[in-house]
Amino acid sequence: MESNKFGLFATSTAQVHDALAVGGAVQGVPSIEKITFHLLRLEDGFVLDEKVFCNDFVNLAHNMGVFLYDDLLAIVSLRYQIIHILQIRDSGNLVHVRAIGEFCREDDELFLNSNAQGMALSDKNKQQQLLGNHIDNNIHQAQPNPGNSFLSGIKQRLLSFMFRGLWNEETDDTLRVQKIRQKFYFHFQDYCDLIIWKVQFLDRHHLLIKFGSVDGGRQVSRHADTHPAFVAVYNMDTTEIVSFYQNSADELYMLFEQFCDHFYATSRNSMHMNFISSHSNNIHALEQLRSIKDKASSSSQFMKKMLSSLPFSCQSLSPSPYFDQSLFRFDDKLISATDRHKQSTDHPIKFILRRHPYSLRFKIKPGPEAGSMDGRAKKISWFLFHPVLPLALSVQQTLIMQPPLVNISVVNIHFRR
Repeated sequence: MESNKFGLFATSTAQVHDALAVGGAVQGVPSIEKITFHLLRLEDGFVLDEKVFCNDFVNLAHNMGVFLYDDLLAIVSLRYQIIHILQIRDSGNLVHVRAIGEFCREDDELFLNSNAQGMALSDKNKQQQLLGNHIDNNIHQAQPNPGNSFLSGIKQRLLSFMFRGLWNEETDDTLRVQKIRQKFYFHFQDYCDLIIWKVQFLDRHHLLIKFGSVDGGRQVSRHADTHPAFVAVYNMDTTEIVSFYQNSADELYMLFEQFCDHFYATSRNSMHMNFISSHSNNIHALEQLRSIKDKASSSSQFMKKMLSSLPFSCQSLSPSPYFDQSLFRFDDKLISATDRHKQSTDHPIKFILRRHPYSLRFKIKPGPEAGSMDGRAKKISWFLFHPVLPLALSVQQTLIMQPPLVNISVVNIHFRR
């Protein structure tokens, strides 16, 4: 947390992959018996508050199911398709602000329940009136079915936004009907089957929500990005969908390329997070991106791959000045500011000055000092840099493929004297 007073940690029990879909749960999504978020006071490690989710699924790997922005915390229940918005108070409490999913406004549930009760009472009065008049026409009177529910509130907002957008694109009624039939009703069931995969804050009022198929949602990892997906901007105050794109749309990619920093949603109180190099603020990063784009065999596949990272995961970028591409040049295939595993080699990673004399400034070598003797071993590395100090941790995992399989981890501490 930016106040440096609190720390937020999460624990969970093991996953149950064949859990039954009960109580509105999405079929095929695993279940976790207990997920607990702990709010700690960093000064003494005292647990100030906890938030517990039972028989639910929140993807905690790489913060994919949670997002922290200032004092606001978004938690995505993948199993029940609810976005929980919590606020961390200065008193050290986790306060539930709103839940977005089945309902969007605070009084939606009250309104629907009241309306259902009114309809049930009206049907009962009609039935009594018919019986009182001794009318028997062998017609079965329809009764309210508690199992028959509406689409969720967030999905209704999404469908209405899509319908209005297509309706307003045409002025001729004939063309308008044809377009809506082809682009909306033909894919209506596909849109109804979309589920929420991931969420991030854009600011204190807007969320960037990723929707996709249930098959993609089951793969609660980065491989889910190979499935068709959509992203939407949602206003929490007005409960409206502001914009909606497929994850391969040209317009979305142009926004991503030109205004990438706006997707990071860094806190205004965190000055060092505002200096992360991106292709929106750094000419070297932009040249690198365009070079990769020019070499790509398919422009649409390239854009889809780049946009698959949206929404960004919370705290996924390191603000260390060593990743400032205006200062240093390095091989981003081996190391980058992004929190993810990279392939590892026995050669040290070099950081070279961007300016004269363009010399080698320092090197980082993950793994054992002598390197690995087995060239067939599979090695990956992960790095953690201090935001401002010249200090870094590297973790190299080596998987020796020959039986018996052996997994070796080496942790190194790197610092400049």
